[in-house]
Amino acid sequence: MNHKAVYALYSNVVSIGATGAIDANGNSVTIDMDAVNAWVDPDAYKAQRASEYPAIGDQLDALYHAGVFPEDMAAQIQAVKERYPKT
Repeated sequence: MNHKAVYALYSNVVSIGATGAIDANGNSVTIDMDAVNAWVDPDAYKAQRASEYPAIGDQLDALYHAGVFPEDMAAQIQAVKERYPKT
């Protein structure tokens, strides 16, 4: 069972166990599995995007090499690069 869908569709559900969905009073909540299976997570794009982006270090390094950082930030980055050169 898609727990996230159940919680999104049924605001009265407080827990989901082996016996099904339960409300705050301990009553069983009838779940429409067709609705649960049809539910689309509105936040799914976040994980999809995050997995596709280059690593943040690679993004920042590209910005540094493109010369788009303010001088003081570029100087701090250069100091780290000089302190720990690639081997």
